[in-house]
Amino acid sequence: MKPNNFSKSMGFQKILALGVLALLYIFFAIFGNNFFSWTYLVNILDASYFIGFMAIGVTFVIITGGIDLSLGTTMMCGALLGGAAYNIWGWGIAESLILVVVVATIIGIINGLLIAYLKLPPFIATLGTQMVGMGFGAIVTKVMTMRYPTVGTPDGFFKNIFYKTSTGFPVGAVWLAVAFIIASIVLNKTKFGRYTFAIGSNREAARLSGIKVQRWQALVYTLCGFFAGLAGIFYAAVYTSIIPSTGNGLEVLAIAGVVIGGTSMTGGVGSISGTIIGVFIMSILKQGLMSMGLQAHWQTFFTGIVVIGAVLLDNYRIAQAQKVKIKAD
Repeated sequence: MKPNNFSKSMGFQKILALGVLALLYIFFAIFGNNFFSWTYLVNILDASYFIGFMAIGVTFVIITGGIDLSLGTTMMCGALLGGAAYNIWGWGIAESLILVVVVATIIGIINGLLIAYLKLPPFIATLGTQMVGMGFGAIVTKVMTMRYPTVGTPDGFFKNIFYKTSTGFPVGAVWLAVAFIIASIVLNKTKFGRYTFAIGSNREAARLSGIKVQRWQALVYTLCGFFAGLAGIFYAAVYTSIIPSTGNGLEVLAIAGVVIGGTSMTGGVGSISGTIIGVFIMSILKQGLMSMGLQAHWQTFFTGIVVIGAVLLDNYRIAQAQKVKIKAD
């Protein structure tokens, strides 16, 4: 695809995603119960934090043509071990939160080694670490729910830093915005980002051009684990209680947000801005359906429809790109 056609394609997908986002908000504002209110806006933001951080990390993975099915349990495993450090081992809240990120990053490193160096298919490797992470967290905590400090307790200030201020300002949105800016710069302005796109576009061509594909692919999965750890912190800040043997399935929400935002499952195409738009589409869909009195299974149903539509649109884009390439040749 010529650069100008590529830009037009990506621009069209972003505009379309933004249009869907706006239409959903207007629809639920009209037909939902008090949806157009500060309370629901804060709820939309709250539901975006942990999905947003996971989605930012897995965007890099999907651009390389890979997948990470361990995201949800990686996040929960990190949050569980951080909770165990705080509740059982007597660690301070700061050290416990650092442990959340460290544990998730280690799982990301393991994914990278299995996929890049041991040549395991990403689907199989991350499916395995998904189950390992879920089981390990339950083993360490002895299947006990881990609870993080609440507002009003000595260490409850961490919720004011990562969730809401004492005045109710959703400070988590600021952190997500900072992560978005940094990730966008990394993806679009650094060697790491260029190599990520190169690997996803044509792995063999990237290798022949001198890129150490294995090293950079492993780093991409490590970065994904790091963002899953950050997601674990924000999940703990918003929901407080971390239940063992959970997290499986949450990765679907992050991956859906990435796909809805225009990142191609075949690799080589994607953006952080599109991912954030996709994440907010997911959050608005969830909160909007709740405002209409519909339960969670309706969210799952409509999310599936939106994801299928996004994939069909991606297939159409690929087909059009191939037509342009054939004409150019």
